[in-house]
Amino acid sequence: MQRQAISKSFKLITSARAAISTTARSMAAGDTGAPKSGGAQSGDAFSRRGKANEDMAIKAREREKLLDLRKMISEQHEHLNRLEKHL
Repeated sequence: MQRQAISKSFKLITSARAAISTTARSMAAGDTGAPKSGGAQSGDAFSRRGKANEDMAIKAREREKLLDLRKMISEQHEHLNRLEKHL
């Protein structure tokens, strides 16, 4: 009898905790909640500069990845040439 009462109260407590812990935040970090006037296309100089900096950083990372891939390809070519000479 007591075990059933404890298990029922435990179920109520855990379901209440789950409801509280799973609430989602409606705004992400840095959001002010107000849309920009003019829609998504218009942006001030600060947001355009930030986007340009992000684009530059992404292009730099992609350039580094391409250089690494080219280096790996040249190493593989050298390895294949050595194998051909060995045969």
